Amino acid sequence: MTRRKLVTGKRYSTGARAAQLIAAGLPDSWRIVLIDRNSYPESQTYILPRLAVLAGHEHKASHIQSLGPNSVKLSHAFPEHGIDSDTLHFDYAIYALGSHLPSPLNLWHAAPDGKPSVQSYGGSKAESIAWLRGKQRAIEDANSVLVVGGGALEFPTDIAAVYPGKPVMLLHSRTRLLPRFDSEMHTEILQAMESANINVILSERLDLLSSTSGHSTVRTTTGRIIHADLVLLCTGQRPNTELLQSLDSCTVNTNTALAQVLRTMQLEEEEEEEEDLSTPYPHIFAIGDAANAFGAIPAGHNAYYQAEVAARNVLQLVHVKTDEPLERYTPGPPAIKVSLGLKKNVYQVNSVVGVGKETQDDLNAAVIW
Repeated sequence: MTRRKLVTGKRYSTGARAAQLIAAGLPDSWRIVLIDRNSYPESQTYILPRLAVLAGHEHKASHIQSLGPNSVKLSHAFPEHGIDSDTLHFDYAIYALGSHLPSPLNLWHAAPDGKPSVQSYGGSKAESIAWLRGKQRAIEDANSVLVVGGGALEFPTDIAAVYPGKPVMLLHSRTRLLPRFDSEMHTEILQAMESANINVILSERLDLLSSTSGHSTVRTTTGRIIHADLVLLCTGQRPNTELLQSLDSCTVNTNTALAQVLRTMQLEEEEEEEEDLSTPYPHIFAIGDAANAFGAIPAGHNAYYQAEVAARNVLQLVHVKTDEPLERYTPGPPAIKVSLGLKKNVYQVNSVVGVGKETQDDLNAAVIW
């Protein structure tokens, strides 16, 4: 009987990179399966704000029901892919389900205007395009926009660039933007927002109870009143670790909802101070935004390298190279690029902060989709 190796992935570039490396070194008697709940490669989280504001690029943008120690329960069988049952058994799995944005930026849980969805999202590309166009219309129709949180700094600058003169505000609970990066990043972003007439309010937190559908007035926890036709919550991503939680709640950190992993990216039951501990799940790996990867910032480039480590370790286990230690993951220095409107960006790479020019409206995101 053909043995199976399973890769699951919501963040397509992460799961796809792991699958690509494993497929290149997998023995002929093995099979690799890549599962995604969308019917198309989903775009990276960073590009969604741009596509939700700027029209014309939205077209560029299987479902697992439960996870067991050695099998997954699918929504249905896939005989066209040689999977005749809704239960798929595996020898090794890489969990690369990423994270999701809060409502109303989460396609699976909210309509573009933030109201509860009348019709559920099914994961098709046509639905995704329609959702993004609906978001574009909601932003275009709003007389003023409030962006809450520093999770998507591109949103306010893109809106200000596409709709000059439309009042745009950013509310952030911290004293600095991007506090994990150099202070020069904060300065450059703040100056760009001020040049675009974006009203930036720092050190204030939104009172979520005041943000209800149909009301154009919200308030902060200090009592400040803010008027805005449209409120966009960009308060950070949430790891998609529900399947791991159901498998074994001890594998997920209760505070962060991140999957606990060893340096080898193998799933472990609980966070420990000591290293090189054994794990009851040596055949399951967790990577990307879903993993508590030793301080690595949740970003595509970090997930990419985690995928490579996990893939090489899977191949080593498949080839039964037990005399060699598994590869260990070490995060690199913080790195990021933030677009500031349609033509400018600020970046930090290897502790160097710089300003660059954007040459393509779709941010050239197609190269990783």
